Amino acid sequence: MDAMERPRGPGGTLVNIGLGAVFALGIAFTAYMLIDSWGKAYWIFTTAIAVVMGALALLRERQRLWTAAAGVAVTAAAVVAALVAELPQEPSPMAALALAVLVGSSIRTLPVWPAVAIAGGGAGVAALAWASGPTGVAAMTTMLVVGGLIAGPVLRAFAPGPRSGVPAGESVTWPP
Repeated sequence: MDAMERPRGPGGTLVNIGLGAVFALGIAFTAYMLIDSWGKAYWIFTTAIAVVMGALALLRERQRLWTAAAGVAVTAAAVVAALVAELPQEPSPMAALALAVLVGSSIRTLPVWPAVAIAGGGAGVAALAWASGPTGVAAMTTMLVVGGLIAGPVLRAFAPGPRSGVPAGESVTWPP
């Protein structure tokens, strides 16, 4: 790993610490609420997906493309599994937040075509969340992913250079 793959300075570390705290508290709260409302062991699946997604979001600087692609795949598989097995609707709030972080981060840092692919995958997962009907979970997932789709290009525009996947001195165009 070189300096290009690590978060820059204490700001990147503080963002990840804060994001990790939000994930931990949100996952614990979601598990508690599922235990209280659904009972039994339904919370285990949702918690496992949220933990995996949170870990991928926190590790996004290590392998930008692969963590984002894995996040989209894990979330899509979770949504389908929850529909088929009649589990609580996925993605959970924290999994949706992690997906939004991965989508926004990939748009900001990856070259254009991989970023477009990840953005399309995130939008596809948000659309898939509506398969079980118009619910708060689907609406929240859509809002978070749209937030990532907006934040990514905005941050990309204000952070040109090697971190955005664009060589220094070249302009950034979005959309391609």
